[in-house]
Amino acid sequence: MGPGKAGGSVARWLLARGARLTLVARRRAGPLPRWVAATGARPVPLEALASDGDDLLLVAVPDGALQMVATTLARRPQAAVALHLSGAQPGAALAVLRRGAGRAATSVGGFHPLRAFPRPLPSPAVARRTFFALDGDPAAVALGRRLAAALGAPCAEVATPLRPLYHLAATWAAGGTVTLLGAAVALHAAVGVDPAAAAGLRELAAGALAAVDPRRPAAALTGPVARGDGGLLAQLTRLRAVAPELHPLAVLIALEGLRQLAVQGVAEGVVEGRGEGSGDPSREALRRTLREVCADPGFLDPLLRGV
Repeated sequence: MGPGKAGGSVARWLLARGARLTLVARRRAGPLPRWVAATGARPVPLEALASDGDDLLLVAVPDGALQMVATTLARRPQAAVALHLSGAQPGAALAVLRRGAGRAATSVGGFHPLRAFPRPLPSPAVARRTFFALDGDPAAVALGRRLAAALGAPCAEVATPLRPLYHLAATWAAGGTVTLLGAAVALHAAVGVDPAAAAGLRELAAGALAAVDPRRPAAALTGPVARGDGGLLAQLTRLRAVAPELHPLAVLIALEGLRQLAVQGVAEGVVEGRGEGSGDPSREALRRTLREVCADPGFLDPLLRGV
């Protein structure tokens, strides 16, 4: 259910590992993606989708449509297991499918690929590098593990109480990164840097991310924050004059970078007994100055005017 960018990608990953696609539905009328025709799957309207007899009903729709789609699907008998691809919603978002007179119960759960899908990503090689967050009924979680194993992908249970902040962190890693790169491109444009530099910013971001150790991300930080460079303050002063809407964001990013460096230093035993900071006097001075800037009652006003 939902052969779009995410659903279509996951379906094709599973097809590449030996799954068989029987039925495909979408919420709105219109032609199905071309790849569906090659599978031999039968297209059906949402209201007519009955997957009983199959192992899995894969539901790939936006979070806002999940309840409506689940309610519609519950009017007909469905597969032994139903999994949705939402990161924020618990497996119980499909709970209505557990019920149904005259048919076996459907176990429900979540099978969230920790991956952005700005376009379809059909390559199984992408699946192997994708973490899957599992949630839901025991049979649903068990099938999720089986699917991840077939894809050669890492997986773990992310229980219902954890999912809102699990998903928020995911949006930072994907949309947040894109948002910051967009701000960097906009700043170049505002000060008249040649547009050719935009591609250079993308390469800069990609290179920095490629160097990140997920267990110690702050170790890959470079630039004025990592050095405790006083030049950052001059840059922020200039930014406030040229693009005031970006100034609060830049200050908060710098503070978060300093916090992460301090936490990493404590974790590695570098600054034991030296208080909350990194122990580097230049970073401490920079932190104090940035905090003073944030104490201004109107600090966030320029940013909020742009929202």
